[in-house]
Amino acid sequence: MPGLLGKLLTPLTSRSTLLRWIYLVLGGALLTPYFIAGTAVAELLRGEIPPLPLPEGWTLGALATFFALGTLVLTTFIPALGVLETTAVRTLLGVQVTDLAGGHRPGIRWRVAAWLIIHLITGFLVSLLTLIIPVFVVGAFTLPFSRYTTLFIAQAFPITGGPDKWWAPLAALGVALVAVYLVAAVGWLLARLAGFFLGPTPAERLAELERKAEQLAQRNRLARELHDSVGHALSVVTIQAAAAGRVLDTDRDFARAALGAIEEAARSALADLDHVLGILREESRGTAPQPTLADLDGLLRTTRLAGVEITAELGADLDRVPKAVSREAYRIVQEGLTNAMRHAGKVPVTLRLAVRADHLELEMTNPLGERPAGRGHGGGRGLRGIGERVTVLRGQLTAGEHEGGWRVAATLPMRAATS
Repeated sequence: MPGLLGKLLTPLTSRSTLLRWIYLVLGGALLTPYFIAGTAVAELLRGEIPPLPLPEGWTLGALATFFALGTLVLTTFIPALGVLETTAVRTLLGVQVTDLAGGHRPGIRWRVAAWLIIHLITGFLVSLLTLIIPVFVVGAFTLPFSRYTTLFIAQAFPITGGPDKWWAPLAALGVALVAVYLVAAVGWLLARLAGFFLGPTPAERLAELERKAEQLAQRNRLARELHDSVGHALSVVTIQAAAAGRVLDTDRDFARAALGAIEEAARSALADLDHVLGILREESRGTAPQPTLADLDGLLRTTRLAGVEITAELGADLDRVPKAVSREAYRIVQEGLTNAMRHAGKVPVTLRLAVRADHLELEMTNPLGERPAGRGHGGGRGLRGIGERVTVLRGQLTAGEHEGGWRVAATLPMRAATS
């Protein structure tokens, strides 16, 4: 019972009822100038100025209403009114609708125009009710103490006052409560209809979802690029800096080579970072081409300078691998080398690339080794990034412990790849 009573009292105490009432009264206030203008035009047409031919028997009110609604229909196509309306719907009705006022498609303009007409006419009626109810309530409260006849609702409901009219205040309160519930119901209905008139159509929702999916895919791709390139460079820099620091006084040639490797890795990471930032700033994407398998020698050389022994078995015809596959394969190798250095240390790595008739085979193996001291476990983003790259190319990936070591094997189809 308390739950039911609470639901019944909600329209009386809810803040949304007040905000929706303000929204409706705003519509009535916006419609008032149209009726004033319509009345002025009707007065001119009823004067001595020869008017346009009109049906016989039209009253001043009918003429005023005709011109007011006609002017309203024309002005609903003004973009500023659409902006005002969608802002009011979001703020007062609490409905997050799409701002369609700036759209140039006829369907959008007609939807906004239809909604404005519904809002202004409904708001005008609620505004009239808002003006009548207080007068009715005050008159009803004075009836038990008056001997005069009080006229309600445009002289259609005369009541003579007197002590026997004790029920009038209670009836007035009941009418006021009904009016509040009526306003709440109208506001609730408009809030439900707002999504249909001002919200996106199914086609627009689908286009928005596609746009968001494309943005998400782009962000994931940029995250993978940054993780792979910068992560690899930082791993090389960390290992080389530590090695150079240990032999700086005893083996200057090795320290010099290590510093050179650090410089090369940092320069490569800066180039990749500049490319990614260029995309984020919506600059030209062609300013910094992505590395492919043709750049694999430089990656292997930098990693060897970090003290990692790499045995590379690179098959022939790597140049006929499509660019899309070649770019992703390069990043997979880069991330595999980074993971080996990060999780196993300076252990030997075997890399094998083989080009088949319709796919590229990639395999990397290394001993598990001992985890370098002082390094965290990471978030697993490297292996997940490799999996995402393989999935995009509709390939297959196997990664895990194998014969006492770690093995990453990927099969990347080439026939469906595009550059």
